[in-house]
Amino acid sequence: MSTWKRCVISGAAALLASASFLLAQDSVPPDNTSSTPILLTLRRSVELALQNSKDIQLARIQTRVADQSTNLTRSEFKPNLFVGSGAGYTYGIPETPGGRAPAIFNVTYTEQVFNGPLRGLAKEQQEQAKAQRVLLEETRNAVMARVAIAYLELVKVRHSLELLRKEKEGAEKIVDVTQERQGEGLELPVEVTKAQLTRAQVVQRILQLEGRQDELEVFLRNQLGLAPEQPLEVTPEELPGAVEQQGANLIAMASESNPSLAFAESDVRAKEFRLTGEKRGKLPTLELVSVYSVLAKFNNYETYFNKFQYNNLNAGVNVQLPIFSARTRANIALAEAELEASKMNLAGTKNRVTAEVRQKSRKVQEADASKEVARLELQLAQQNVGVLQSQFAEGKTNLRDVERARLDENEKWMAYLDANFQRQQAQLELLRTAGQLDKVLQ
Repeated sequence: MSTWKRCVISGAAALLASASFLLAQDSVPPDNTSSTPILLTLRRSVELALQNSKDIQLARIQTRVADQSTNLTRSEFKPNLFVGSGAGYTYGIPETPGGRAPAIFNVTYTEQVFNGPLRGLAKEQQEQAKAQRVLLEETRNAVMARVAIAYLELVKVRHSLELLRKEKEGAEKIVDVTQERQGEGLELPVEVTKAQLTRAQVVQRILQLEGRQDELEVFLRNQLGLAPEQPLEVTPEELPGAVEQQGANLIAMASESNPSLAFAESDVRAKEFRLTGEKRGKLPTLELVSVYSVLAKFNNYETYFNKFQYNNLNAGVNVQLPIFSARTRANIALAEAELEASKMNLAGTKNRVTAEVRQKSRKVQEADASKEVARLELQLAQQNVGVLQSQFAEGKTNLRDVERARLDENEKWMAYLDANFQRQQAQLELLRTAGQLDKVLQ
């Protein structure tokens, strides 16, 4: 392995090794205490996540690693000056393992002027650094989407818990009324069991939603950089800026802004730079070199050479003209294969993104329809409760029928909340695929 490749690998490894230390310093915790509730909005949650997400901080460090890797390779085309010593005892002809004469003091200067493969590698790494910034943007979008979905689901879960607790009260009333009617001989025992089963099912759903609420709160605290027991207050809200674009408009937006597509395009450009550089490996390479050495008589130079002098200077150019290089041909073939694979990946990514936009656009439309159905079912259940309440006031129906209608209304409310959340989730996924999520949540 050549010297400059070893420099690139060792430098990148050192930068990655410092990632954990930098992650600890990059977080920006919000000003709060663990006992004081913090009022969160959707935008505020996303803002805190962008400041404190460990995934984003790691992506930033990886971006810096890619930039520094590029600088390591490009440094070969800049002046490099080294000072050292090769002093040592010699017996016989004075020489060192590196082929240079033993010297008390030496100065070496190197600078690449023309080196096609190395220049191609530098351009490839520069393009990869740009691609890493695309991945950083994709990481930001992923964090925003996860936090937004968790926030909206927490709102839905808390609202559903309120409805279920009311439903539990209604189920208990039904159990009491049914048991009274059974004692009067007006109901069979099976009706009491049915009422008790309904109450038990409501209690089970409350416990399940309380568990889900705890999971969402823990997730949000971790993502937002809050204290482990920080109380959270959330408010119901809709996504700002509804998805109104359809079909071709969203596909065009995705072609310009989708991170996966941008990364694939950047990868193709990087492989093109690499192939161009490898093809230039057939051309001569030119490097400026200069060596200054201070020699010593105790290395027996006067015994083996006609003339000795303490100060020695060599300066000029190092030119290599390739006549036949099997390695260059292999590198060109490899670069061509990698470019072809990258182009195929780009074509596949374009087709996949287009298909995803169409599919997720349909899901948004389906979610809109489901939400409208749930809204009308809720409206019908509310109207039914109003009718039964009027009949109960006139003595035309009993309390159990009214409570059952209220239970049905609560169920329709929860179905509406689920449908609304599914619609919001579908919108977020569509916006993320189209590369428009940051425009909505920031």
